[in-house]
Amino acid sequence: MERQHKYRSAIKLRRREGQMKQKYLTLEEMIKIKMIDPPNRGICWEILAGDRQLFRQARGSRKNHQAWIGGYLDHIIEVMNIAVLLYPVMNRTRELSFSLSDALLVLFLHDLEKPWKYEANDSGDVRLTRSLRDKESQHEFRLRKLREYGIKLTSEQSNALEHVEGRDGDYSGLTRVMGPLAAFCHLCDITSSRIWFDNPLETGDEWVGAKRSNTEE
Repeated sequence: MERQHKYRSAIKLRRREGQMKQKYLTLEEMIKIKMIDPPNRGICWEILAGDRQLFRQARGSRKNHQAWIGGYLDHIIEVMNIAVLLYPVMNRTRELSFSLSDALLVLFLHDLEKPWKYEANDSGDVRLTRSLRDKESQHEFRLRKLREYGIKLTSEQSNALEHVEGRDGDYSGLTRVMGPLAAFCHLCDITSSRIWFDNPLETGDEWVGAKRSNTEE
């Protein structure tokens, strides 16, 4: 009887934990349900609609994280979901100086050069495009794309976009270079790329609703 009671208690606990888990949102849900403030919300939607096929073919990296075809889009969706998960917890504990909208905008844009960054050679090996081999050229390319799309950023958002990857070369012991928004976005990015680097899984991901963007319905 005691064993049955423990078993039933464990089942109830798992069900309760499942009910408490936050649903994994699609990119469309995170943009269209007004999580990103206008006017950039509409521009983000135009970027997604206009370049979706290109995004669906891009890898998240060559080897380190989300390195499959479509991994770029999966990484973007993943970091944004991590932000939606973490922001309310942190903001309830101590009020944050930036909005969830700020974080989602930066995370949507933070790897914007990736669909153009990699190319496959004749043997199928993935390599860096010659013009985008260093961080500076990648950042400049990203800024050009933002101007092309008509995205306008605040100084805090610009700082976050520049330092989302935690660029060590800019560190100073006398000046705080990375702002709070940049640090939060870096937290989301490093979680996806170094802790959950294989997620979302092709099948059976533990996060309710999580799946790869190229998964057939």
